[in-house]
Amino acid sequence: MSETGQQTTTGTRHRLPVRTLVAASIGNAIEWYDWTIYATFSIYFATQIFPPGNEALALISTLATYALAFFFRPLGGFLLGRFADVRGRRTAMMLTILLMAGGSLVIAILPTFSMVGWLAPVLLLLARIAQGMSLGGEVSNASAYLGEVAPPAHRGRYSSFFYISTGGAVLIASVLGVILSGSLSEDQVSSWGWRIPFVVGGLLGLLGLWLRRAMPETEQYETNKAKAQTIRNPLMVTLREHPKAVGQLVGFTLLSTLCYYTFFSALTPYATKSRGADPYDVFLALSIATGLFVLLQYPMGALSDRIGRKPQLLFWSAATALLIVPLSALVRPGFVGLLVVFCVGLGLYTMMTSIAPAIMSELFPTEVRGLGIGAWYNLTVALFGGTAPLMIQWLGGAFFWYVAVGAVIAFLTVLTLPETKGTVLR
Repeated sequence: MSETGQQTTTGTRHRLPVRTLVAASIGNAIEWYDWTIYATFSIYFATQIFPPGNEALALISTLATYALAFFFRPLGGFLLGRFADVRGRRTAMMLTILLMAGGSLVIAILPTFSMVGWLAPVLLLLARIAQGMSLGGEVSNASAYLGEVAPPAHRGRYSSFFYISTGGAVLIASVLGVILSGSLSEDQVSSWGWRIPFVVGGLLGLLGLWLRRAMPETEQYETNKAKAQTIRNPLMVTLREHPKAVGQLVGFTLLSTLCYYTFFSALTPYATKSRGADPYDVFLALSIATGLFVLLQYPMGALSDRIGRKPQLLFWSAATALLIVPLSALVRPGFVGLLVVFCVGLGLYTMMTSIAPAIMSELFPTEVRGLGIGAWYNLTVALFGGTAPLMIQWLGGAFFWYVAVGAVIAFLTVLTLPETKGTVLR
């Protein structure tokens, strides 16, 4: 894979190690692809895995499984983050991608409730638990890796690859939704078509494993691994020695995860089931907006290397607080309104996602970076992301006020952050 040259502020030419950046990012892409297709296609396979007599109860049970698996993310973030701090980022990232791909393949071949009874939802839950733990480790370890391999002046650019690949994978999920909803009947999608995206997820996992086989370990890990191995009770170390960093990570992650699950997951079933929007229109609008989301990642990452992380985060959180409720009024039948909702929401969100690995890596020192991000980021995501589909079902239109409150909290949190562009990681 070719490398792309970039001009530095000193006039020398810096070459992005594109193959390494793609390999580091692809695991997170596969993780989010799988989580997105689960939430997106849950309305179709719910009555296949759970008792089919009560459609509403089957959907709630499917979404509850989705939420429950999220609470294994902090455990995965803790265990796999610590594993990465003492055994290496690359080794941990190989393990996480295996867990996720395996879980996807299990769901793809899952027997239905009519075939094996309650064993079907039990197997689904076990597969989701494995994927939850995997995702808990992947986000933290890939973020730490990207932060550590990046030169200080280019950390925003390097970080942008994290969600370029993620957005690309979610775009694949969305396009699959368009294709399946457009070419198959609802009965066909509910019967067997929903399995196709999970098969694709397993194949993407094999591709990611192949790309990661030759990834170099980071110099920062090699330099600090002996110190990391001597730390006892590392979770308490993050609370005792870095309490402000923990609070800041929780504060802006709260809004980040709400934005992600609002636009990439929860809004799809809400728009179709609660607001009567056509599924094809929803999938098409999401696909176009996701393409925009991918295209904006690198420019936003580069912008943060010029103007700083803090201005971007302040604009993102303030604009989300002001616009999320008015945007919700456009969630109704009609393609144009849905396109505006998804494009504005995801366009704003790129101001955060493009620099997320940089922001998180800059909070903790190397010896606890994997665990510090893994534990506290994933605990926040479990609390606010895993419950997002259930909250939007429960709150209805009031859910968007809930997101607005989260945006205000994030804005106040960002005010406490120091500017870190161009700084050397601790």
